[in-house]
Amino acid sequence: MGKYGLVLHGGAGAILRHEMTPDLDAAFRQKLSEAVNAGHTIIEQGGAALDAVTASIIILEDSPLFNAGKGAVLNAAGVCELDASIMNGRTLEAGAVAGLHHIKNPIHLARDVMEKSAHIMMAGSGAEKFAEGLGYDLMPESYFQTDFRRAQLLRAKELENVGAGATTSTGRVTFSTIDDNALIAQFKWGTVGCVALDQAGNLAAGTSTGGMTNKKFGRIGDSPIIGAGTYADNATCAVSATGWGEFFIRASVARDIAARMEYQGKGVVEAAAAALAKVREMGGSGGVIAIDAQGQISMEFNSPGMYRACQLAGQTARVALYGDETRR
Repeated sequence: MGKYGLVLHGGAGAILRHEMTPDLDAAFRQKLSEAVNAGHTIIEQGGAALDAVTASIIILEDSPLFNAGKGAVLNAAGVCELDASIMNGRTLEAGAVAGLHHIKNPIHLARDVMEKSAHIMMAGSGAEKFAEGLGYDLMPESYFQTDFRRAQLLRAKELENVGAGATTSTGRVTFSTIDDNALIAQFKWGTVGCVALDQAGNLAAGTSTGGMTNKKFGRIGDSPIIGAGTYADNATCAVSATGWGEFFIRASVARDIAARMEYQGKGVVEAAAAALAKVREMGGSGGVIAIDAQGQISMEFNSPGMYRACQLAGQTARVALYGDETRR
């Protein structure tokens, strides 16, 4: 097979060049480079797309720069609550986990749900009991937490107390969800994800997140939901989404991209742009990464920026943060 490769993201939002310090810019680029190179090396050596996706996401989960795994945002109770999902494009098998508090790498457990259980999604203490049965070590909640995230939560609660951004006209419960880099004026939806096409022509996708700062009531976003935040089908494409999860769930964004390709004959770039346009029309924002069965890629977003990287066969890795950098 001539064209294969890997694309990943680390979250989309108001990622602005003039608000990023040189050191932080360099730190994000280094970690994104590390993750994309790890995954692409697996594919380059003949490995499976699923293995590449898993390896890349684990690197991002282990970095406190991103809102997944270590360094995830804190919910209203002051703890990290983690979600993840993965999908095999060859078989359409999938696995997902939600509401985790003690699993170091949620993407790894999502894959074990897919491959070692009869289910697709497990949540909370049940998912962690399943993990224990597989020999996982449960991490203390303190492992995931950072001072930076604690400060963000305090700021979110301060704004909540004065009613910032709250609306009551709909009668719905509302709360402030200050995005996870607000303290450096970088209003970003923090999620990590990866999509890959291997040399055998198989696609895979995975997504992992800590959700929203100050989230309440066991809120779960799109990241662990197959068809919303993650989707892969060898016949069309692999997709991982990042953004305002409620809108991505309502629009079934990941599956919508694949469906536009399957039923309308659209290319992956056009399909991704159309799906995100629908999200914008509804009032949401964010981005997607996608790769199709021919190795065409899309890194589409309707926010000012998205942490992203890609590497295709015979090419050097490309890393970008801002809206004026590459999306192809």
